Amino acid sequence: MSEFDPEKFEEKYVHYFEELETAYSNAYQYLHGQRDSEILRAIDRQILSESEPVYEGDGEFRVALPDDLAERARSLPGGEEQFQAVLEEFTDRIEYELRRVFEFED
Repeated sequence: MSEFDPEKFEEKYVHYFEELETAYSNAYQYLHGQRDSEILRAIDRQILSESEPVYEGDGEFRVALPDDLAERARSLPGGEEQFQAVLEEFTDRIEYELRRVFEFED
């Protein structure tokens, strides 16, 4: 992996596509078997596939979710509380994996 460059992250899909794919995949694999697989898969395909990883600075990332999150959530399996819990855990794990992949995390 090349050294992380915040300016290159502005064009993340050109410069860091493999790293982003790895972080998202690792997060999914981490939660697989711990959470309802139907809800996890639905969030991955219908929410996170349209999300945007954002570099905040100082080794911190966040996952920007689609604007129509509430509308998308209505079509997913499970209740709202379960959906929110899995989504929050999933995005937290992606942010952790991004820090790890880009070597901000030990």
